[in-house]
Amino acid sequence: MSKLTKRKTLSQGAYEMIPGSEYEPYVSASTSMPELTFQSILLGIILAVVFGAANAYLGLKLGQTVGASVPCAVTSMAILRGILKRGTVLENNMVQTIGSAGESVAAGVIFTVPALMVWGMDISIFNISVMAFVGGVLGVLILIPLRRYFVSDEHGKLPFPDGTACAEVLVAGEAGGSSAKVLFVGGGLAGLYTLCLTGFELWKEEVGISVKGLTNGYIGIDAAPALLGVGYVMGPRIAAIMLAGAALGWLVITPIISYFGAALPHAVAPATELISTMGPDEIWKYYLKYIGTGAVIFGGLWSFLKVIPVMFNSFRLGFQQLFKGKDADGNLPRTDQDMNMGLVFMLIAALFIFMAFLPPLKLGIVRALIVLVFSFLFVPVAAKMVGLTSNNPISGMTIATLLVTSLILKGMGAKGEAGMVATLFVGIIVCIAVGITGDTSQDLKTGFLVGATPRKQQMGELIGVLASAISIGFVVYLLSSTYGIGSEKLPAPQAMLMASLVKGIFTGQLPWILIFIGMAIGAVVEMLGIPVLPFAIGLYLPISLSTAPILGGLIRGLLEKRKSGKELAIRRESGILFASGLVAGDSLMGVILAIYSYFHVNYASVPNINFGKDIAFTHNNWFTLIPYGILLVILYYYSNIRKPEELHEAA
Repeated sequence: MSKLTKRKTLSQGAYEMIPGSEYEPYVSASTSMPELTFQSILLGIILAVVFGAANAYLGLKLGQTVGASVPCAVTSMAILRGILKRGTVLENNMVQTIGSAGESVAAGVIFTVPALMVWGMDISIFNISVMAFVGGVLGVLILIPLRRYFVSDEHGKLPFPDGTACAEVLVAGEAGGSSAKVLFVGGGLAGLYTLCLTGFELWKEEVGISVKGLTNGYIGIDAAPALLGVGYVMGPRIAAIMLAGAALGWLVITPIISYFGAALPHAVAPATELISTMGPDEIWKYYLKYIGTGAVIFGGLWSFLKVIPVMFNSFRLGFQQLFKGKDADGNLPRTDQDMNMGLVFMLIAALFIFMAFLPPLKLGIVRALIVLVFSFLFVPVAAKMVGLTSNNPISGMTIATLLVTSLILKGMGAKGEAGMVATLFVGIIVCIAVGITGDTSQDLKTGFLVGATPRKQQMGELIGVLASAISIGFVVYLLSSTYGIGSEKLPAPQAMLMASLVKGIFTGQLPWILIFIGMAIGAVVEMLGIPVLPFAIGLYLPISLSTAPILGGLIRGLLEKRKSGKELAIRRESGILFASGLVAGDSLMGVILAIYSYFHVNYASVPNINFGKDIAFTHNNWFTLIPYGILLVILYYYSNIRKPEELHEAA
């Protein structure tokens, strides 16, 4: 009997600090099972287009996207296993690998491309698709030589919350039984919660209070189920470091700026209004976000320096494969075989030639080199960020790219609109590359846990990038024609930030001092022995996005403090399953509501469902904490639901 038929859950090694080479995947390396099949490719392409379109609309409206790996996995299981009564766990994994690429490509595009439209440029659908394809393929290819390091060598050190949650979804759906029940109870509750919150608008999503004695001091929480689940999966330590960064920003830096700026009779750039008239959100928008960007830049550079030896070793092995002319992975287990590194490097070189010399991009050697340099710089940084926290601050790394590119091109004589456009083209490709890296690294971790073949997953990622790139140009053009980029219905906040940043550099109005302050803070944090990236992410993001994960992390911390051994393993498994369900249900319902909203706007026959916004008493801050508190109690319950006599199931 194979190991696959004996075990119904992930091995407990998935959550323990053990060498990746000792981890036992759900599907053993010796087991042969269909993965990259016709039905998995077709369904994955459909989901890539659908989720890419939904997230393009959501990102242009809200400035953020909804992770698609878990929703794609759930949808795949519902179709392949539920309707067609076929499909393996590895086929479902391939579907989510291909399908989730749509969200990442969409995020990279809508965070940057609309900035060109804001400047009045008439950019073609074809050009958008080409940039999306080049950036997406570049991100996937650069990550391939680093897969073993991030996914296997750093196993246990990098929890990859979303990738682990997705693996739990796939295994629970395959195994059925009590594991599936716990998962889908969490997913169902999160879906219902999000429907009431975002769809019906029965209560507020974010609540917060001002801190007495601190001018503009503020503590808030984004009461979304996904953030609670992610916090439980990532654990208390990383969640606490994120919160520490947020606390420094919102309870120290913001009050200091407000206190000393209150007496100033004039506005302080980059703001155009008096500090005395600003609230905490305005302080974050004009000052704290730039400080956080500086911290992210330092964290990115520092992480890059630490992985340089790994990168050189990976590239050395790749060139050995290239000159030997054969696949050196042939003697490795199926679960540790990547695409041929020689082919990877040749494809990267081909992309460079295409970017530099061929239409429609024709960036030239300098800009094409800048694209390669920053892609090689930030791809490993993005992989480590999502490995730690699931957060991939794409905009922060894109800002860093735009800063340096602007200075280089400006120093070479670029001026005015031509220089701004040239800079943004570089930022667009890097942004898309970094975006797809976050998804690819999570997908490869999911594959590592369930026992997929990395080479086939990497091929699946490239298929997903191609499908998404072809469709995303049409989607952006459609949304722009329907609503108008920068309008009240589609404010495109991230793209507007990029546009103002590049313009600020070329006009000499960028607040460099704030960015340098952030970099100095990052350096101090690293010298104190605190991981700088999660801290920097907390400093960069609104505090409401850091307070929710700590609650999930604390619940897991309480469990791990009181339990040990096999009892801890069983109870932690139950909590992870329920938390994964929270991520899945919230994400899937968020995408469904985004699609519904699109059709409501465009077709009068589709009714509006947000009737709850007119119920005054449910929009009180305290009312919001009632359903959220119920979620906390249920998560705690499922972290302690298994009985001691069930411990033999962990074996």
